[in-house]
Amino acid sequence: MYGIRLLETLNQLADIETELVMSPAAELNIREETAWDPEKVKALATRVHDWRDVGATISSGSYKTDGMIVAPCSANSLASIAYGVNANNLLLRAADVVLKERRRLVIIFRETPLHRGHIKAMLEVTENGGIVMPPVPSFYHHPRSIDEIINHTVARALDLMGVEHNLSRRWAGLGQMLTDAKD
Repeated sequence: MYGIRLLETLNQLADIETELVMSPAAELNIREETAWDPEKVKALATRVHDWRDVGATISSGSYKTDGMIVAPCSANSLASIAYGVNANNLLLRAADVVLKERRRLVIIFRETPLHRGHIKAMLEVTENGGIVMPPVPSFYHHPRSIDEIINHTVARALDLMGVEHNLSRRWAGLGQMLTDAKD
């Protein structure tokens, strides 16, 4: 749902183009975990790339992008991105390009609990310039639905990319939040 909500939100912004890479595992997860069809998700993107096409535009640093969000990111993809190995598919190659070009890479890691290898890979990605952002829900905004929880996580990812949005309320200080909670 995080990746879908990102695409839905970015699709509504006229000045943002999206480049989608959807792995076979992502298609399987969409079918199993959502009411969406992968083809309808693809229709939300400006451009869709075959995950096997390591020669696509986004596989080169000369193709300008603002960055990349991997949502969600599996442990296998995280490790491959962290250590720059197995760039044998477009998702991994594009992430490697984003890091080497010093562009913003936000990884929404989907695994829990964590073992030492996961934590080391998160550290490696961070030291390489990426941002690891597990989808940890916050409750200070008093979410009333799963959608509001998803929106809050997506809002934080968009903040990290410098994208303006109105998906969730911003922290206004403890007193303000307490006042809002009483209303």
